[in-house]
Parts: sequence; structure tokens; C-alpha cells
Amino acid sequence: MAILTDQIDFIWEGLDKSKVRIKGEISARSELIAKVELTRQGYRVIKIRKKTKALFSIKQKPITSADIALFARQLATMMSSGITIVQALDIISKGHENLSVQLLLSKIKVDVESGDSLNAALKRHPKYFDTLFCNLVESGEQAGVLEGLLAKIAVYKEKTESMKKKIKKALTYPISVMVVAIVVTAILLLFVVPVFEDMFKGFGADLPAFTRMVVDLSKWLQAWWWSVLSLAVIGCYVFIYFNKNSSAFNYFLNRLLLSLPIIGVIIKKSSIARFARTLATMSTAGVPLVEALTSVSGACGNIIYAETVLKMREEVANGQRLQYAMQQSNLWPNMVQQMVAIGEESGSIDAMLSKVADFYEEEVDNLVDNLSSLMEPIIMAVLGVIVGGLIMAMYLPIFKMGAAVG
Repeated sequence: MAILTDQIDFIWEGLDKSKVRIKGEISARSELIAKVELTRQGYRVIKIRKKTKALFSIKQKPITSADIALFARQLATMMSSGITIVQALDIISKGHENLSVQLLLSKIKVDVESGDSLNAALKRHPKYFDTLFCNLVESGEQAGVLEGLLAKIAVYKEKTESMKKKIKKALTYPISVMVVAIVVTAILLLFVVPVFEDMFKGFGADLPAFTRMVVDLSKWLQAWWWSVLSLAVIGCYVFIYFNKNSSAFNYFLNRLLLSLPIIGVIIKKSSIARFARTLATMSTAGVPLVEALTSVSGACGNIIYAETVLKMREEVANGQRLQYAMQQSNLWPNMVQQMVAIGEESGSIDAMLSKVADFYEEEVDNLVDNLSSLMEPIIMAVLGVIVGGLIMAMYLPIFKMGAAVG
């Protein structure tokens, strides 16, 4: 008799404890074991069949922060409507387009059905639910206000995702200018200039200095293009490697970004906004300030600000007020310090920090929009100078010969 060792996927229909008809999937070694497991979970199985594999399998997409933000919003909405956690997880799972999210939520649903709290179920997946997320859920469960805190988590996640997208948009424009300029220049030097060079050989006259320089550059690039390409690939690999593995390089890079004229201002304001939004959310949940600052440091999005927040945490743990701890660093604008001071005096620091976050998020919006408007003509100007300069270099000998003939 053969022993079944491989897991088989089954699709089933049945009734839950409330006599609601539901569908689902389960993996087991046999159909009998699948029925036993479903019965143990409290379902009465009506139909069950082996899942057939599709001709073209759906590729699982990675789970993004945007997926987690959407999950928080959907769960908050459903729970506020009176739907239980298990039912909400089941509905969200089946309605999501990403198969990876479906599998993740199915695992969380099984854990909750088995008697675990939502917080405990989420903690089993730290890759997707960070300490901040789990701590807020735990506070909501303990205080009996999980629906309200889930709504605040959803707002926090949505604001954070929006901020990340704006920073990426701000950084993408300068990089796109450089990439497009390099590609266009390489195409002209490798394919267009050699055609003109062959034509110039029949002129029998010395080429202008600018034209000679462009032709020599074209010859050098034709001979060494593979070296240039190899160095570019190696450079990108080294940058990515050190960015992931070297804290010293990360510190240098973050410091460099903060010192840039426009990009640095956007990053500073976004870090302040994320600091204020995260601390406000945790203060609303009743998380102690010292414990909250630990999670806030990781949410700032910049190593310089993260280290400063950790230093502030030590000072607050020693009995210092948050406003005075902020004064020890030159990273926090006076307005932020004053708002924090008012919040500490009035006992409404969460409300004050929310206003700070709203203000700086709007500031980042305006800066990114202005940068986008500014970069469009800059892109055209840079490409015009490069392309126009190369074309002018190629036509200078023709103009020179025409003037000599005239």
C-alpha cells in the first residue's frame, strides 16, 4: 500500500458555525484528512474536490507595502461594519488579485480560527507586518478598540506610502535626465558621428577643433565601449551591494542626499512628516513615549534622523522632555519643537504631531510638484545642448567649406 507523502490542494464548500455557506482551499495528504481537518476547524463539508492545475499557472507577485496598506484599510472598514475578523480575512483574501496576498491572509485566517489573537497571527509574518503595525494591533485588542486603531493604521500606512512615492518621484527626474542624456550621446557617438567622419575624409582639409574633438571621442568610444559598459555594470553592482550591506556607506549616502539643494529639502521635510505621523499614531494608541520612539526611529526613512530619534529616546528615558531632547539636534525646525512643547503642556501631543505631519506632507507635495515642473524644461535644455552640440560639431566642416567656396 502506497504511503501518501505529498500535500494535495483541495477546493471545498461547506457551512461555518453560523450556517453561512463559504468556499475555500486546503492542502492535505488525502481527501479524508482534508475533511477531518475542516471538521476540526468547525466547518461542515458539503463538497470537496481535488484542485486541478491550470494550463498557464498564475505567477505570484511579491507583496508590497501598498498591499499591506490596502489590507489595513479593508480590514478596518469591514470590522467597523460588524464583520468578524475571520470573515473579513476570508473576504479580503478571496477578493485580492495578488495570489501571494491570498496565501498570506489564508495563513493568518487559519491562525485566528485556531484561537490566536490577530496580533499573534501577524507577528508570524514579520517580513510584511513590522513591529509598529503589530504593537498598534496589540494595543487595540487589549483596549477593545481594534476597529478604531485599524483605521488609524490604515491612514498611517496610506500616508507613508504616498510619501514614499513622492520621494521616488523627486529622485527619478534627475536620474532620468542623466540616463537619457547618456543613452542619446552614446547613440550619436557610436552610429551617427562615424557616418560624418567618412564624409569628412574626402574634404582634404583640416577639421575644426570642436569637430576633431567629437570625432576622437567617437573613435575612443567605438574602441572601448565594452570597457565603459563593464565599468557601468560593475559600478551599479558595487553601489547596490554596499547600499544593502554597508552601514557606513548608507550613512554617507543619506548625509549626501540631505545636503543636495532641492532633493535634500524634500527628504528633510518627508522625514519630519513621517516622524510626526508615526509618533502621533502610536501616541493615540496609548503606546509609552520611550517605547514609541524606538519604532519611530525606523520609520523616518533616513539614517541621520533615525539615529537622532534614538538619541532623543535615551534622553526621554532619563527624564528629559521630548521638546528639550529635540533641541539638542539641529534637524528639527523651531515650529516642530514649539508644537511638541504645546502638545506636552496640554496633554494633546498626538493632535499637535498630526498637524505637524499634515503641514509637512503638504510641503512635500508642493516641492515635488514644483520640482516636476522645473525638471521638464531642464530635461529639454540638457538634451538640446547635447544633441545640438554634436550636430553642430558635425556640420561645422560643411559650413567652413561652403564659406571657403563662396
